[in-house]
Formats: sequence, C-alpha cells, structure tokens
Amino acid sequence: MSFRLEMLQVARLAPGLLGEAADLVEGFLRSRMTPEGAFGDREGRSDLYYTVFGMEGLLALQREPEWAALVGWLETFGGGAGLDFVHLCCLARCWDAVPRGFGGLGEEAATGLLGRLEGYRSGDGGFNQRKGAARCTAYGSLLGWAAHGDLKAPGLDPGALLGCLEELRSGDGGFGNEPGLPQGSTPATAAAVSLHRHLRRTPDGAAGQWLLGQVHPGGGFKAMPGAPLPDLLSTAVALHALDGMQVSFAGHKEALLDFVDSLWSAEGGFHGHWADDELDVEYTYYGLLALGHLAL
Repeated sequence: MSFRLEMLQVARLAPGLLGEAADLVEGFLRSRMTPEGAFGDREGRSDLYYTVFGMEGLLALQREPEWAALVGWLETFGGGAGLDFVHLCCLARCWDAVPRGFGGLGEEAATGLLGRLEGYRSGDGGFNQRKGAARCTAYGSLLGWAAHGDLKAPGLDPGALLGCLEELRSGDGGFGNEPGLPQGSTPATAAAVSLHRHLRRTPDGAAGQWLLGQVHPGGGFKAMPGAPLPDLLSTAVALHALDGMQVSFAGHKEALLDFVDSLWSAEGGFHGHWADDELDVEYTYYGLLALGHLAL
C-alpha cells in the first residue's frame, strides 16, 4: 500500500469520532476551494501543497472534490516545469488520487516529472529539498520515495535510502534533517521510521520511545524536545509513526483527544497549535489523521 493510501485509510476513521461535526469539516474544506477547483493557501491562492490536504481531507470524509475542474487545473502544470521539489511531489500525489474516469497524467508529463524529481537526489542517494545537496533530509527522502510510488515508477534503491537516513540519527536517539544534530525533531523522526517501515526494515525501537518522549503534559506532541507548545502536525505524524511501529500510546490517549479537540473550531477547521489564530486545510487534514489514529 502506498504512503498516501495508508494515511487516507486511517484518516477515514475520523468521522466515527466527529459524528455530525463531519459535515462542518466538509463545509470548511469546500469553503477553501478556488474557482479552478483547487484548494487555497492561507491567502486564498490556489496551491498544489494545500490542494493535497484539501483533496485528501474530503476523501477521508467519503466526499468528493470537484474532479473535472481539479483535473483541468492539474493539467496546466504538465510535467512540473518551474515547480520546486515539494510541489513536484504534491503534483504526483494529486494525480495519484484522481479517479480513472477523469483522466490521468500523460506518459510524457510523467517522464518529465520523474526527471525533475531526480534533480533533487542528494549525493548520498536520498532526496533533499535543495538541488545539489550532498546529504539527504528525512522529509525529502520520504517525499521523494512516496512520489515515485504515486507515479508507479520503478522502486528506488532501499540500501541508499537507508544508509543516508542512518547518518541523520541525532545524539538524543531521534532523527534530524541534518547529520550530527544533538537533538532530533518529531517530523523528521516520524518520516525516518515511516520510511524504514515502507522499505521493509524494522525501525529502531529507541526512535519510538524518543517519539513518546515528545508528548506534552497538556496533550499533543512537541516538534522537538525544547518546543514550548505541542502542534497538530507533529501530533498526527508521530501517531502515524507509532502506530506503524506498533508502539502503544494508550496511556496518553485521553489527553491527546482533548488536545485535538482544543484545536477544532465550530467553523469546521482545525488550528495548528494553541497560539495559531487561523484555520487552513493542511491542519484540518492533520486533525483528521490524528483523530483516525485515536479512533483505533
């Protein structure tokens, strides 16, 4: 199962906890749709990154985006010329979600997209968000690997990816996005252990315990040991990684549910953290993913 479908399968459990509020979440997501059929960023501009989260959020609710309009917008990107690494990966993910009856990414565009992704391979065999980097990042490697899966491309060399990830181990037992860091970060550690699992390698159990150590006393996961507040992105990806490793977080479940609930708005969206005054589709999707894991 692809990384995209794995997350979507879990996020589809969220309506069981949301109940009637699922309709409010759908309403919020649709309110962020643009005339092009895409989803807008915090300024309302159509963006591939936010479109991934809006599209997947609706699918998690068993609702459908406006596929015909969305496909027309996706087609304007062709093979991704001019896009950065993250948006190239988002383009691949969007096309993977489009139902067959609405068309798909053409062979020429897919070849161009794969070639542009290759331009972000790091010298150690992984991926980095920057071209020409000597070292991979955990985030970049997971995105690059997932994009190849979304495009149904031949598999990448697992040995190279695993080797570059090992260099990102931090001094405290987590993973960072650069070698030699004294402390890891929750998103990087979650990305590293998830990629280990998809490459059919058992992640180091110490990384799971490191993730559990990032739970804030008030619920939620911190982005790193010194972070003052937990956030929804770190919480969702940490729960996904822990579930994949079969590391129990049952003792924190009630506090985690309270944390996610504290970020929900009656408008139907989720805030990113307690100090975040805005709502957007990215954090709303992470709210659904977190709730899906907490519904298990």
